[in-house]
Amino acid sequence: MTWEGRTRMIGRLTVISLLALVSWLPSGAHADWFEQYQPQVVVAEPFLEMHTGPGRGYPIFHVAAEGDSITMLKRKTDWFKIQTARGEAGWVHLEQMRSTLDENGQPIEFGEVDFGNYAKRRWEIGITGGEFGGASSLSTYIGYAITPHIAIQAEFTQTLGDFSDGLMATGNVTMYPFPEWRVSPYFTIGTGIIRIKPHSTIVQAEDREDEIVNAGAGVNVYLSDRFILRMEYKHHTVLTSRDDNEEIDQWKAGFSVFF
Repeated sequence: MTWEGRTRMIGRLTVISLLALVSWLPSGAHADWFEQYQPQVVVAEPFLEMHTGPGRGYPIFHVAAEGDSITMLKRKTDWFKIQTARGEAGWVHLEQMRSTLDENGQPIEFGEVDFGNYAKRRWEIGITGGEFGGASSLSTYIGYAITPHIAIQAEFTQTLGDFSDGLMATGNVTMYPFPEWRVSPYFTIGTGIIRIKPHSTIVQAEDREDEIVNAGAGVNVYLSDRFILRMEYKHHTVLTSRDDNEEIDQWKAGFSVFF
């Protein structure tokens, strides 16, 4: 397989993996609680619209009428999978679930994603774009918080420049001195591998694969729900086989979601 083919394949796999993780990672303790207890509620409004999937883009295929008893099976962010007494199962948005009552006829309080969830997050997945030593860069990453102050991250970066393209994979340790802040600064260090594909056709240049180390700083800004604005600077050192190492600055910004 050619370098271009491998690059396209890795990029597609990265995007597919990112979308799959965003869709299927559980929404905190709510998912476990619903799957274990499967509470029953009663529809208090004229009807609930049941979608085939957890999103407004999925079609409505059934409605639960006022007075019907429904069972809550699981939750994904603001969507609830429910089942009617007749066995019809579908997804209902939080806005409509607020119109249900418990078995005693009392309104139900549904926990929502808020800043408290952000401060206690464990998983973080995102995509950023920016500039890498004069070339354009696009990165995807996934991170896991070992403690509120320390997280580990795996990151994949594609660079596109006038003279060469590159593909970089790194593992990083990120430190959050103030994880409870809405605007939370952080520091990061890491190491990995970078492969560079020159564009030169006049001179037969060979592909290069070198070790790379980095150190940087950034800031996470909690926006709303599960979304974070992320801005970051990194200084990379490429450990080449030549006498002199290469120093590269990277600036990037993007968005991430947390769980």
